[in-house]
Amino acid sequence: MSTRSEGKPLLSLLGISKPIIQAPMAGVSTPALAAAVSNAGASLARRGRDESRRGAQDDPRHARVTSAPFNINVFCHEPATANAKVEQEWLTWLAPQFAKYGASAPEKLAEIYTSFVEDKAMLDVFVEEKPAIVSFHFGLPSKEVIKALKDAGITLLASATNLDEAQQVVDAGVDAIVAQGVEAGGHRGMFDPQAFDEGLGTFALTRLLVEKFDLPVIASGGIMDGAGIAAVLVLGAQAAQLGTAFVPCPETSIDEGYRRAILGDAALHTTLTSAISGRQARSMVNRFTELGRAADRPATPDYPVTYDAGKALHAAAKAQGEFGFGAQWAGQAAALARSLPAAELVARLEAELDEAIRRLQQFAR
Repeated sequence: MSTRSEGKPLLSLLGISKPIIQAPMAGVSTPALAAAVSNAGASLARRGRDESRRGAQDDPRHARVTSAPFNINVFCHEPATANAKVEQEWLTWLAPQFAKYGASAPEKLAEIYTSFVEDKAMLDVFVEEKPAIVSFHFGLPSKEVIKALKDAGITLLASATNLDEAQQVVDAGVDAIVAQGVEAGGHRGMFDPQAFDEGLGTFALTRLLVEKFDLPVIASGGIMDGAGIAAVLVLGAQAAQLGTAFVPCPETSIDEGYRRAILGDAALHTTLTSAISGRQARSMVNRFTELGRAADRPATPDYPVTYDAGKALHAAAKAQGEFGFGAQWAGQAAALARSLPAAELVARLEAELDEAIRRLQQFAR
């Protein structure tokens, strides 16, 4: 098998010993998870947050609970454009749902996350603290920001959902491409949410990127076990990024409803929805995703303005014991998730990968 990305020392570049990267998932990653995954020889991607709302667990300076490399992931979406009419119609539409749980919809919505493309404070933290890896989602920051990060000695990754986005990643001088297939849980990394989504799967996208570009490729989406990791490595990826597989780990910060769902029958069914946050994201089917399918649903406010309403509705329902309005992000193979401590899961994945490779070698004889 010949692939263009063979020979690139991605694992050395990332400072890890195993071709396993735990993907960033909002509301899941914690310093404890970072330590467990990174100390096990894999890499953990934690998501950066808006500076004005950042708490101790979200600041990269407070993630230093391990001496091993870890990855800070940032969203590079186009900042939201306020639209009072659209936002009010959305709140009016959601008002009956709030009322069911004895609450009122917010009077107005806010842009609750600042995009990294205009977050100078976050950039300053990165340049000062120099995390081993910074990864981009929803697009890319400016060439000046990329230069500042590279000058600080930081390895850069960026997600792409199609060939055009991958070409932009290559042209920007990023070190590796994360091939995000449509199977992936959480937010689709499309640069332009209004563009046509080809819906490329992880296998097809990985193979296309490996053949077209010289950069190392990290496959992401629907990979839950060692056999899945082996499959994408055979396709030419140099590592696999797993998110959903780590969600049930005790080190994560998911609530009891999310945990029950991903370890139960709900994990058998996922769907893409923009109703929760304002951008397409894959969640387990729940009350919110079903609400988002309603015929009378109005236009959705921009991301992350919609998320402000989504979080408020989840909080109101959760206070009354209803967890079905949460952002229960999960990939298409979520039913394969296992409730294991993170380090134990990494070891299990590595053992499964070794077994899958042995089986492949037997077939090749």
